[in-house]
Amino acid sequence: MFSFEVIANSSESRARAGVIRTAHGEIETPIFMPVGTLGSVKSISPEELVEAGAQIILGNTYHLYLRPGCDIISRFDGLHRFMNWGKPILTDSGGFQVFSLAKLAKIADDGVTFQSHIDGSKHLLSPEKVMDIQACLGTDIMMCLDQCIQYPATREQCRGALTITTQWAQRCKQAWQSSHNGHNALFGIVQGGMFTDLRRQSAEALMDVDFSGYAIGGLSVGEPVNIMLAMADFTLPLLPQLKPRYIMGVGTPENLMELAAMGADMFDCVLPTRNARNGQLFTQRGTVNISNARYKDDTDPPDPDCGCYTCRSYSRAYLRHLYLARELLVYRLNTIHNIHYYIHFIKQMRAAILADEFDSFRREFYNKRRRNHERKS
Repeated sequence: MFSFEVIANSSESRARAGVIRTAHGEIETPIFMPVGTLGSVKSISPEELVEAGAQIILGNTYHLYLRPGCDIISRFDGLHRFMNWGKPILTDSGGFQVFSLAKLAKIADDGVTFQSHIDGSKHLLSPEKVMDIQACLGTDIMMCLDQCIQYPATREQCRGALTITTQWAQRCKQAWQSSHNGHNALFGIVQGGMFTDLRRQSAEALMDVDFSGYAIGGLSVGEPVNIMLAMADFTLPLLPQLKPRYIMGVGTPENLMELAAMGADMFDCVLPTRNARNGQLFTQRGTVNISNARYKDDTDPPDPDCGCYTCRSYSRAYLRHLYLARELLVYRLNTIHNIHYYIHFIKQMRAAILADEFDSFRREFYNKRRRNHERKS
């Protein structure tokens, strides 16, 4: 049921457009996936996600395993019915959350043992268990368990994480194959820190295992943006041309523009939802910090060029009032706008690739930001 097809390539960059086909529908790439960590994209409903144009969302294995747990989700035959979402779902493996949230995480060949950040209970996430949990969730794209590495990290630390990530990937593939019903896909995750030779070694090892798609992990973990982009630029061409390529946990609209130009197909990031709750709105001309005094009596919508529900219905002055008063409605309205912005931005990018006008689209993207910055100055 899973397949990927490249249907257009930019003649002036490595940007490309494609289609991923899953049991729950098609996904047009490049694609941005809103993050629904706990089976919910914070503050908005699945219906509002559909209205915004979302084609796929991301769930988190670690969080959903701990709460509400597979015993409950299995009663609904998976996450789709549990959260009333009929389109594709990708679930990450939980590896990043184990190392960033869990207490007393300990890595061994059999997996990672950790204490829950919720109640301190002890758990083991093995490659096989991660596959079992994601099978219970019934997701369309499953991710291998990997060891995330912090930044900065020594070469030996990165080499060790690469080795165990490769071993776990092999075991994930075996477990996935043994119970595979043909309805979902499994992606491997490239690690290697900020060392190009280790990135190459990781990519080649994963390609030998052979996955449905490939993700680049271990980016946007505190390194400077120029290093993050350099690692992605080096790694993306190493991955198979005929399989989807996913950059995990990145980032700003500028990040997405540059990574798409390098040939990335899939993105996820918490920025649209997290920044919405902090009063920052993404627009075609840059960001709007809605708490600024300049918006106190501003009758314009957040983005005059946006057609989302928030921009059709509300002013900057009203959103500022709600935000300063900490009214719950503002989190929903800001999130609707930011999710719409990201999804519409990626759709425009895809249309430019299809028309072989990606480079001019890219230039105009930066020109709008520059002109707006000059106007404010």
